[in-house]
Amino acid sequence: MEKVKWGIIGVGDVCEVKSAPAMQLIENSELVAVMRRTGELAQDYAQRHNVPKWYDDADALINDPDINAIYIATPPDGHLPYALKAAAAGKPVYVEKPMARTYQECEEMIAACEQARVPLFVAYYRRYLPNFLQVKQWLDNGEIGDVRQVHVSLMQSVRPQVLNNIDKPWRVNPEVAGGGYFYDLASHQLDLLDFLLGPIATASGLNANQGGLYNAEDSVTACWLFDNGVLGSGNWCFSAAQSAECDRVQIIGSEGMIEFPVFGKGVVTLHKTGSEPLVLEFELPKHIQQPLITAIVGNLINGTECDSTGESAARTNRVMEQIVKQ
Repeated sequence: MEKVKWGIIGVGDVCEVKSAPAMQLIENSELVAVMRRTGELAQDYAQRHNVPKWYDDADALINDPDINAIYIATPPDGHLPYALKAAAAGKPVYVEKPMARTYQECEEMIAACEQARVPLFVAYYRRYLPNFLQVKQWLDNGEIGDVRQVHVSLMQSVRPQVLNNIDKPWRVNPEVAGGGYFYDLASHQLDLLDFLLGPIATASGLNANQGGLYNAEDSVTACWLFDNGVLGSGNWCFSAAQSAECDRVQIIGSEGMIEFPVFGKGVVTLHKTGSEPLVLEFELPKHIQQPLITAIVGNLINGTECDSTGESAARTNRVMEQIVKQ
């Protein structure tokens, strides 16, 4: 492959700034066509973003001979069926996160892509952001000694769209999303920990629907064990008071601690025994997925490594399932 020629299924909000524009900026990458079930919306996106083609039929886009890679940017219930079709057409697949609604769906996607001998990537783009690469460097250099534990805390008040809309957001519909906001947001955190510390061997948890605003969990507690023996714990609540809101990960070692938010600003803090905290803030890319998509393009053209694969993303689905599906 000399140039990656993308077709996108589902050009919604995530494609406005986060992902799709980067495909037109990266060397040896081109956005050829977009698709939405409502043709007028697909046409509108194509015209606003200078994309040559638009479709209202996913099969037509997948089978377009001018397209050689498929980005699936639909809600999770569309990931498996479209990935199977893209793989059958012999085209590499890039899919939004979480990878699918269930671990079994992830396994089906992996198997289909392996059988078709096409690569499968997932949009866990935080693996390529500079703030988290800094955390990875600190860990690899032993700046906090031996890692002992990890603690994750994400508390959010009820989002206005949940209160005001008669039709609830798809992110809180388990039939579409696999779960609630835990699946949407904790997936980023758990995948990032997989990148920083290695795979999680086993996990367990408790969950509840305390707010009663939708048919998915809104409060989760969990504990887990990494393959390397590090222990982890997490607390998530999406119906908390505004005064309780927080976004914090703490990685605790024998000689210090690393602390950072996963969402929002690119700030990371290194606490070392006997030293003042070192606080670094990184400027994040305008198109937040651009570093990951650059790695994907490099893999497809030159065979260089890309860290966010179907196999790594499936591990995150497995862990979430162990936490909330017991």
